[in-house]
Amino acid sequence: MMKMTLRAFAPAVMLAALAAGPVAASEEAGGHGVAIQRQTWSFGGFKGQYDKAQLQRGWAVYQDVCANCHGMKRLAFRNLVEPGGPEFPEESVKALAAGWANKITDGPNDDGKMFERPARLSDPILGPYKNDKEARAVQNGALPPDLSLIAKARNVEYLGTWYYHPIYMLKDIVSGYQEGGSDYVYALLTGYADAPADVHLNEGMNYNTAFPGHQIAMVPPLGSGKDTEAEKARDVVAFLSWAADPSLNQRKSMGWIVMLYLLVTTLLLYLGKRRIWANVKH
Repeated sequence: MMKMTLRAFAPAVMLAALAAGPVAASEEAGGHGVAIQRQTWSFGGFKGQYDKAQLQRGWAVYQDVCANCHGMKRLAFRNLVEPGGPEFPEESVKALAAGWANKITDGPNDDGKMFERPARLSDPILGPYKNDKEARAVQNGALPPDLSLIAKARNVEYLGTWYYHPIYMLKDIVSGYQEGGSDYVYALLTGYADAPADVHLNEGMNYNTAFPGHQIAMVPPLGSGKDTEAEKARDVVAFLSWAADPSLNQRKSMGWIVMLYLLVTTLLLYLGKRRIWANVKH
């Protein structure tokens, strides 16, 4: 009798967990860990698509703020023109590349020497430093990471109980959740705060509620003003998410076409089977 009760109860528990909103990691872990709230993104879920206007605003934030320390060497200037992204006019991007402060090392020339030249559409978007050692020397030992894949290189860690983990994994599969990296980067950018009285900050470090250990070398990059900070953070995170997955729009559109094709094919095969075997006695 107890087994039947548990079997009947288990699906109800799973459905309730799937319907419930995400629980903050710190609450699930009894107050330990970092709480990362899930955000609503235009590109989230099975049908989500990038918002071109938001990507353009996000590029502006990257160019004005992030490019002072971070490069995007896996992203080329030509990607800013291609469909599914910011879709800037090609001539504007050519001018942008030619005037980009961080030049391209090329060569050798006829004299066997390397030289620097302005960037072209085919060139990567480089950061201000020639190598990691130069970056560390300028940044007091800290290494600013390349941002090309940052939205895929980071993710939200599940810190809840082990027996709920499969349920939350199933929920993510059902909802098509793949925005963990975006949620983390947004929480990091908006997570700067004054350190609690019982927390000692090391020299040159800043308190951040989302960063593991809560001490980060990067100063608040988006300035003051919570509303402005949140808007800029949302825009630049959308841009970084696109940079890490620029084919998302096309992939999702193709996925729906494939699903429709499979549905129609299944229906035709079923009707064909019925017609072929209709007069055959079983």
